Amino acid sequence: MSEVVIHEDESFERALKRFKKKCEKAGILSDLRKHRHYEKPSEKRKRKMNAAQRKNRRSGRPSHV
Repeated sequence: MSEVVIHEDESFERALKRFKKKCEKAGILSDLRKHRHYEKPSEKRKRKMNAAQRKNRRSGRPSHV
């Protein structure tokens, strides 16, 4: 659980920015999006396979080797 202590001379906007950055580093939002709905194991494998193929295409390596 992320928390931010607001100092007396700090504005709310600045504290909110620090909180958002802390949540982003902890991966809270990506985890929330991932668990928004159930994903079947076959869908998860398919998504991971497609991501790996995209990664290989971007790096310049042939995907068929």
